[in-house]
Amino acid sequence: MTRRIRIFDTTLRDGSQREGIAFSVEDKREVITALDSLGVDFVEAGMPQSNPKDAELFGSLPETKCDVVAFGSTCRPGMSPEEDRWVLDLAEHSGDWVCVFGKAWRMQAENVLHVNEEENLRMICDTTEFLRSRGKHVIFDAEHFFDGYREDRGFAMSAVRAAADAGAEWVCLCDTNGGSLPKDVHDAVADVCGCVSAGIGIHTHNDSDLAVACALAAVEAGAGMVQGTINGIGERCGNANLCSVIPDLMLKMGLETNADLSRLTTVSMTVAEIANTRQDPSMPYVGRRAFTHKGGMHIDALLKDTRAYEHIAPETVGNRRVMVVSELSGKAGVSRKMDELGIPHTDEDVRKVLATVKEMESRGYQFEAADASLELLMRRVCQNLEPPFEIPAFRVYMDETSDGIKSEASIKVRDRNGSTEHTAADGDGPVDALSNALKKALSKFFPVMERMRLIDYKVRVLDEKAATAAPVRVIIRSTDGESQWSTVGVSTNVIEASLTALTDSVEYGIYINRE
Repeated sequence: MTRRIRIFDTTLRDGSQREGIAFSVEDKREVITALDSLGVDFVEAGMPQSNPKDAELFGSLPETKCDVVAFGSTCRPGMSPEEDRWVLDLAEHSGDWVCVFGKAWRMQAENVLHVNEEENLRMICDTTEFLRSRGKHVIFDAEHFFDGYREDRGFAMSAVRAAADAGAEWVCLCDTNGGSLPKDVHDAVADVCGCVSAGIGIHTHNDSDLAVACALAAVEAGAGMVQGTINGIGERCGNANLCSVIPDLMLKMGLETNADLSRLTTVSMTVAEIANTRQDPSMPYVGRRAFTHKGGMHIDALLKDTRAYEHIAPETVGNRRVMVVSELSGKAGVSRKMDELGIPHTDEDVRKVLATVKEMESRGYQFEAADASLELLMRRVCQNLEPPFEIPAFRVYMDETSDGIKSEASIKVRDRNGSTEHTAADGDGPVDALSNALKKALSKFFPVMERMRLIDYKVRVLDEKAATAAPVRVIIRSTDGESQWSTVGVSTNVIEASLTALTDSVEYGIYINRE
């Protein structure tokens, strides 16, 4: 029978301790729902006794198949659990499962809590027994276990034994400082598994960039639960990334979890969006670049057998294969991209597109993040796609007023029938003013302009040594309310580069909304 590993997600508790992340109550509900759809076993949602937001959350949790866990600490030194308001709140306001942490490192007990070993063990035992008496299932987090184990094995082992003997169903060994090596974790976990009756879990931090490796080593040694966060978010360098741990357990180690791997990429992106963070595009399994191929020889090999440069099929984790077109692409990659876009082409068309891409990228263009500009280029070469309008002239004005610097743009546009529109618009900056003026002028000819808007604008200097004379690359992301697309422009003049990207953006929006 295949071993089953429990997945304990702490994105909403440990993950929220990352600098810059703050979940609202509604955010937490959405994350819990997303994690439940993934199929994790436990979601640690916060500390209901510590702040009003978490208290409100635990008072109105969404319905889930997973167990929602409240987090807290053992009772304070010299105090019984019945006297400790935090432990009482944990017992009264949480669900069926609670996770409490206690010290497993003599240094922490003596120098931070100022207690001896006997009092430390009493706090662990009394808190666990009290929560069990209130009908709670208890998970004990042995904080700093691996540091404590290295320094004083007896002290660390006494702490985890005390929790297990008092009724904790899981004892989770924490590499709180993230400084352990996988072999050390493996050996310590194997030691604990041999002499502790409770289920053993692992909680690792990424301060040595080894959180995932240490978590897998612990499972190999006998741990049956892994704690971690989506996208590896967490304090300092983060926690073990469940977006890597889960597929590693299932696809590489042949173990079972309750997770639906096909939901992994979607949940990763959802949590990043709710946390208002950027999903790392280079993240294994779920990142945008995880199955993106650029080199011509690689693409040629992939078209023959995807196993040549992919360790799994991207669809397994809900991701997709991308073959980008760049100066490194070969004919096979270009042809494949045009097939995906439904563009009929000949070998000569492929050659022309590849030559054009290489020439433009030599001037600073980059089409990997500008899908719409690339498609327009291909259609211009293969289908003689004509631009729906042209811009004979434009001007940008900037005036300093008592309210600050104001921007205004004037633009003249002409459609294919020769009709001309000349208009002006204000904006928060010169590019915003130019975008508003272009939209205003073209709305007369193309109604879709009323629905189009910019949602992202990035500028990169391509040659820092050239200082103010350096060429810049502008990437613009736009939407019509249904689709999103990116375009690129390059020039030594940031306004000209922006207008090039804007023009492509508008042309693409008109093209995909043509009747």
